[in-house]
Amino acid sequence: MWAISKLKILILALLLLPELAMAEGLNQANTAWILTSTGLVLFMTIPGLSLFYGGLVRSKNVLSVLMQCFAITCLVSILWLAGVYSFIFTNGGELQKFIGGASKVFLPEITTTALTGDIPETVYFMFQMTFAIITPALIVGAFAERMKFSAMLWFSGLWLIIVYMPVCHWIWGSGWLADLGVMDFAGGIVIHVNAGVAALVAALVLGKRKGFPSTAMPPHNMTMVVTGAGMLWVGWFGFNAGSALTADGRAGMAMLVTHIAAAAGAFTWMFIEWQRFGKPSVLGIVTGMVAGLGTITPASGFVGPIGALAIGVTAGFICFYATQYVKRTLKIDDSLDVFPVHGIGGITGSLLTGVFVSTQFGGLGLPEGVTIGHQVAVQALAVLVTAFWSAVFSYLILKLLDHWLGLRVTKDEEDQGLDTVLHEETGYLDL
Repeated sequence: MWAISKLKILILALLLLPELAMAEGLNQANTAWILTSTGLVLFMTIPGLSLFYGGLVRSKNVLSVLMQCFAITCLVSILWLAGVYSFIFTNGGELQKFIGGASKVFLPEITTTALTGDIPETVYFMFQMTFAIITPALIVGAFAERMKFSAMLWFSGLWLIIVYMPVCHWIWGSGWLADLGVMDFAGGIVIHVNAGVAALVAALVLGKRKGFPSTAMPPHNMTMVVTGAGMLWVGWFGFNAGSALTADGRAGMAMLVTHIAAAAGAFTWMFIEWQRFGKPSVLGIVTGMVAGLGTITPASGFVGPIGALAIGVTAGFICFYATQYVKRTLKIDDSLDVFPVHGIGGITGSLLTGVFVSTQFGGLGLPEGVTIGHQVAVQALAVLVTAFWSAVFSYLILKLLDHWLGLRVTKDEEDQGLDTVLHEETGYLDL
């Protein structure tokens, strides 16, 4: 009997070998944190960004903005599976410096035991998908209240493939910018510069809303704006701290500096408005918070608290004046200030990363033999290349779609509002 029992134990151990091997490679703490971070980043788009943008537009367009964010989430998720993930994060062979390969199109061999590092590849796939979702969704704010829904879908899909996919590979997929040593921890260049420049181009190509800038177009629901802003702040912890891909001190530091920069950006913007216009506005403090978050994003895994405070204050100051300049001086109708907040914030944060990563400012330190000047130069090159790529191809995509479908609704349809014209629904009922 004893020998039979021993044999049973041996057989059971052999059967469990694959699971034991999996347990040795899998880090459950890291997996749990990235699962949580994935939920937090998706929370940033639906409902966070949706409510933030939805409250900022006029009531006759609120549903159109919510619909755009929701539809982009669905579209990008499908395209991500259909090949975008593969062409970013797999080896492209001879073309690796510029684009990945097709081996994981539709994830043909993915299993529950497949790992990326020490987390399941399914989790990594989902986590990176949420970044791809929010990037084209940010651009929605530039053409809000005047773009056709069909044109928006085509633009978002083509932009993801032609603009986002290669830039993301260059930096996060071990492409040529990664080889140069660019630092972009959570998407200051990949997401904010990329989307911000595309937003500026979209605003210029589509033109101004009817009545801009002579007609006031205030947010229709500031309660919704603040609710969405709060969700963005909380969700951003997944964005930045999750990018550590580990549940350790680096993730904790990324969370800390994210929070400090958001608070500093919000307070800076609020005090500038208070001094200039006599009263602190709710819209100002939440916009400053978003500026702080966008600006700290590339630096969040590299800097310490002092660097985060400096970056947050700089974000509030620079993004405030950039918004005033774009709207009042240039009179560009970037409806919800995507370029001056996200674009300028991403550029500023990416350059300052090269400064505040230094140990003399409490950062994690530069690579051996690299000076602050050299790192800032690498950061500047990555910003310029990304801005150029995004500007050129965003323009070409928009002009192609304008010729094929038409980008804008008519002036009469714009007067009626996109909710009724495009969706035959209204956000609010008069009872």
